[in-house]
Formats: sequence, C-alpha cells, structure tokens
Amino acid sequence: MKLNAAQLRKAGNSNLKTQISKLAKQEIYIILDNVLDTYNIGSIFRLADAVAAKHVYLCGGTATPPNNRIFKSSINTTEWVTWSYCETAMEAVSRVKGQEPRVKIVAVEQDQRSIPYDQYNFQLPVALVVGHETDGVSKEVLEMCDAIVELPMFGVNISLNVMVSLGIVLYQVLEKTKS
Repeated sequence: MKLNAAQLRKAGNSNLKTQISKLAKQEIYIILDNVLDTYNIGSIFRLADAVAAKHVYLCGGTATPPNNRIFKSSINTTEWVTWSYCETAMEAVSRVKGQEPRVKIVAVEQDQRSIPYDQYNFQLPVALVVGHETDGVSKEVLEMCDAIVELPMFGVNISLNVMVSLGIVLYQVLEKTKS
C-alpha cells in the first residue's frame, strides 16, 4: 500500500488505519531527546513511516501530537506511527531496553567517542537517539549508548539538520540489515 500526500492527509478513517496498522514493522526505535522544532518532529514521523520503525519516543521538551505544525509536516503519519512521550530520553532508553534487551542504543551525535556512521555495524534491533537542534543529545544519554555515530562534514558548517542526519543513518541501518 503506497499513498500520496493527499491520500495520507485523509487517512484518518478507521478502515484505512486498520490496514496500515497491519503492515510489518522493522525493529527500529527512534528517540528524540529534546528536539524542539515541530517541523523536524513531523518530518521524523514521516521518516519513521518510511522505514517502518516500530516506535518513536518523544522526550523532554519535544512537542507531541496533536499539534498543527507536526500534523502538517508529518502528512498525518502521526496517526499510525506508534509513539509515546517520556519525561526524559534516559527514561525512553530504559523502556526500550526493558522491552527489547538485545537492542543497541546508538546516538547520532558529534562527540570525541563517535565513529563515522557508515563504519558502524548496525544490527536489528536498534534504537537511534537524536538530540536538540543546538545542544545535541544530552550527556547522560550519551553515557547510556552502546555507540555514537556521526556524519562527516566537509564544508564550513559543523552539522546537518537533525531530521536529515537521522534520515541518512536510518537508510544506512536498512542497507546494513537487509537480508
């Protein structure tokens, strides 16, 4: 089942939501650690749908649906992507580990401990953590991670948009884990 943007915006009826809910999910969890821009949040819901992620955790100051700006940028994917709110990203990491003990927690962040994202051996289940647009992933969460990966930057700017970075890493996960 593939729907265009107009169809997605109208996909709130229960029959279609039931069909969508039966689609297979990847063992991918996405944790937003104080991501503040509602357009980033909505776009991350679209990414979660695109890769069939199992769950999105919205943490701390991250806005939650219903929110008109999230709805607009998510094109209604908030209606079938499974999500929940946690007070902190540390709580989300603990929840994921409690539900799926084999999960590897991987932050997408610039850090002295990070390795290039394409050199990490991604395996499912995996939880990817992305952080605040300015401050990044919190130090406490970085300490809980099994790995930290980053994207190389060759220009003057030191970082990419959080949604763009997550998208690149999510598709690397799919590439490395496909059968």
